[in-house]
Amino acid sequence: MLKDIQVTGQKDTRSGFGDGIVEAGRKNPNIVALTADLLGSMKLNQFIKEFPERFVQCGIAEANMIGIASGLTIGGKIPFTTTFANFSTGRVYDQIRQSVAYSGKNVKICASHAGVTLGEDGATHQILEDIGLMKMLPGMTVIVPCDYAQTKAATIAIADYVGPVYLRFGRPVWPIFTDKLPFEIGKAQIFSEGTDVSIFACGHLVWKAIEAGKILEEKGVSVEVINLHTIKPLDTAAILASVKKTGCAVTAEEHNIIGGLGDAVAQTLVRHFPAPIEYVGTKDTFGESGTPAQLMVKYGLDTPDILSAVEKVMARKKNNS
Repeated sequence: MLKDIQVTGQKDTRSGFGDGIVEAGRKNPNIVALTADLLGSMKLNQFIKEFPERFVQCGIAEANMIGIASGLTIGGKIPFTTTFANFSTGRVYDQIRQSVAYSGKNVKICASHAGVTLGEDGATHQILEDIGLMKMLPGMTVIVPCDYAQTKAATIAIADYVGPVYLRFGRPVWPIFTDKLPFEIGKAQIFSEGTDVSIFACGHLVWKAIEAGKILEEKGVSVEVINLHTIKPLDTAAILASVKKTGCAVTAEEHNIIGGLGDAVAQTLVRHFPAPIEYVGTKDTFGESGTPAQLMVKYGLDTPDILSAVEKVMARKKNNS
């Protein structure tokens, strides 16, 4: 039951990355951290303190950082590039495509401050297209963890994974609720099992999905809440197993509904088990300046928006039966 999920604290997901890369660095001397003038924002201070010779400050030159990282892999290093999600993807997409994805380089592109929860920095920094950009690159693994503990676990996991990875996380302090749960790349995390509706979420929206699920359970709705932290490779087996029970789905993500998690789930259903689906995400728009909480409400990314989507999709299912 979702009511049994315990919050053990609150912390930003980027701190999970910072702690994770330190732990990974202690285990593997080939791990190298690179940043584009954002070591503090990316929580790299402890890594630099312990491994100063394994840190490269690239300055405000993100394209150069990707090139350096690609070159380092040739010598057996495992480079983790770090900057804001907007600068990790949109600014350097050509370099990632050619030097990392096309070349199959073992580069870990670690991106913080994603989505509208970046907050007051505004639309120029709040990328909402990055999941789509990165999942379309052949061979690119895309991971969007949901809290501090899962971000730390994912950071450690990608150090052992061979191949290019995009790891997306955020700025705001957020509930921690997965610290006792295992993490496996490409394996969905099921928080509750149900028969009325499936809710698939990633990133910050997983907690919102859990909040919505608790309300639904109290109303007698049998809800299945699933964390699809790995957008690519997608756990299609978990998606199909769930929707074959419930008959309908809602997806929730801090990303444009075009090209993100919702589209990935919809493609799976269209090909294998057509069923009603509703998206919770930004509606083909840029963000604006505001607090994370204000922006999540304005752009339809809050708990009530998931509840509304559930009501709508269940009505569609009933009408189709």
